[in-house]
Amino acid sequence: MQAENLKLVRDTISNILVDRGQPPEFNDTESLFDSGKLDSLAAVNLLMTLESEFGIDLSDPDFEITQIDTFAAIMDLLRENAMA
Repeated sequence: MQAENLKLVRDTISNILVDRGQPPEFNDTESLFDSGKLDSLAAVNLLMTLESEFGIDLSDPDFEITQIDTFAAIMDLLRENAMA
C-alpha cells in the first residue's frame, strides 16, 4: 500500500472526526463505529471517499460494513481491491 494512500485514508477519517467535534487521533485497530467516533453519516462520507479514490465497489454483495470499522480493516479492504 502506497504511503500517500494510507495518508489519504487517515486524513479523511481524522477530518471526519474533527467535523464531529472529536480529536483527530485514532489507532489502527480501534473500532470507529462501536466506539461512537463515527456514525452512519460519517460512514457514507468515508465510503464515498473509498469509492471515488480507490474504486471500492459498494454494490458488491460481499461488502460488509465491518470492512471499514477500523483503519486496519480499511487497509485490508484496499489491498484486496488492488489485487482484484
